[in-house]
Amino acid sequence: MKNILSILIVFLFLVGCSTPPKPKTIAIQTLSGFPDDIIDSVKQSIEDYYKFKTVVYENIEIPSEFYTNIKSPRYRADSIIHFLKINKADSIDHIIGLTTKDISTTKYSDNGQIKFPESKYKDWGIFGLGYRPGTSCVISIYRLKHPNMETYMERIKKVTLHELGHNLGLTHCNDPHCFMRDAAETIKTIDLVELNLCEKCLSKI
Repeated sequence: MKNILSILIVFLFLVGCSTPPKPKTIAIQTLSGFPDDIIDSVKQSIEDYYKFKTVVYENIEIPSEFYTNIKSPRYRADSIIHFLKINKADSIDHIIGLTTKDISTTKYSDNGQIKFPESKYKDWGIFGLGYRPGTSCVISIYRLKHPNMETYMERIKKVTLHELGHNLGLTHCNDPHCFMRDAAETIKTIDLVELNLCEKCLSKI
């Protein structure tokens, strides 16, 4: 009995002295210039929703080799994501690129082929891109603009939290109110979802 009591005391001591898990640190990397007031709002939304420590890096230019002009002047989102990943400091868990430039990717069907018609999907303009799971993502505000500033900012926050959600391992969600819902190629989906995760998605992070 005495030995059991001693073991219990040691266990409770170790539990009491254990260090709580270190919160994730997120870096925001602005690319080719970005409005300061929007940076602050994005930073605050990440800290408020995910409770992650968030730092802002000094602006850098998007490498010129990421530029494409197949249908219109754009930058390849997948190239930006890879660039951010390999240049991420070890102390940073995830890095988010923010840009005012239009970005694009190639959309593939389930069989691994470019979606039909290829002329439409080979260089497809997007709001943002983040791999699951991953350490980097990119968001463009180019296609999110709206005359109402509140709607505009809501769009930016939803897309940012959505792409970061992918980095954290979340898939697209079928809940019509969850911000992890697939935009399905329309800005209307972003306007309809809430600035919130459904309970199922929330339980996974």
